[in-house]
Amino acid sequence: MSNLADSPEGAARRTSKWPVRVLTAAVFALAGLIFVTSANTAKGTNIRSDSSLLKLSDLIGERSDKNGSLTDSNAAVRAQIDALAQRDDGSTEAQDTRREALEKSAGTTAIAGKSVSVTLDDAPPDATANPGYPEPQPNDLVIHQQDLQAVVNALWDGGAQGIQVMDQRLISTSAVRCVGNTLILQGRVYSPPYKVTAVGDPDKLRAALDASTALQNYQLYVKAYGLGWKLDEDDGATLPAYSGPIDLHYAQPAG
Repeated sequence: MSNLADSPEGAARRTSKWPVRVLTAAVFALAGLIFVTSANTAKGTNIRSDSSLLKLSDLIGERSDKNGSLTDSNAAVRAQIDALAQRDDGSTEAQDTRREALEKSAGTTAIAGKSVSVTLDDAPPDATANPGYPEPQPNDLVIHQQDLQAVVNALWDGGAQGIQVMDQRLISTSAVRCVGNTLILQGRVYSPPYKVTAVGDPDKLRAALDASTALQNYQLYVKAYGLGWKLDEDDGATLPAYSGPIDLHYAQPAG
């Protein structure tokens, strides 16, 4: 009887097993390499631990706090500069008056007087439609950028001498931007409710708010779904001076 291994059929079987063995060895080698790489990366720690993952929300909050700290530091330095500027620098009374008027218009000095405040807020979590209105969609229940911008624009139209959103004074280059249901203003992040305060003639400010077409539309959602709207007056409000950077930054062609 001939040996099966010596037969042509046996030789074919031995030949066919070589690719399988080589592939198996390669798989084990690759798995070992992955284990070694993972061990070196973890360095004895649990790489799946929640504490080791950097969440975007945490990063945004950290950056917002840092920007707030830098703003406070900048305000302290600006106060020192203003104190030095009060010394006799040889300027005339007319020049001093002109400078003070420009600083007031630019928002770099505090302003006090009668004010109107508007507070906007999301609808309650369990909000439903009031009778006569369709069921709300998710976007119907939150404050949007257009709502905040409508309030700011109406107050400017009403002759506001200065406007503050949350705890920051607005200047000519300020931009009210919302991402999702959070406000990003001058490098800092805020969540609703949002408060906007304007110093000026209360009657004119209220009339401008009532005349705003965008805010008339917003009032429909207040009635339909319970979006927050609160209007207050104060006879002695003080808006802080803008203390952030005032240098303009713009794009330039490469080269």
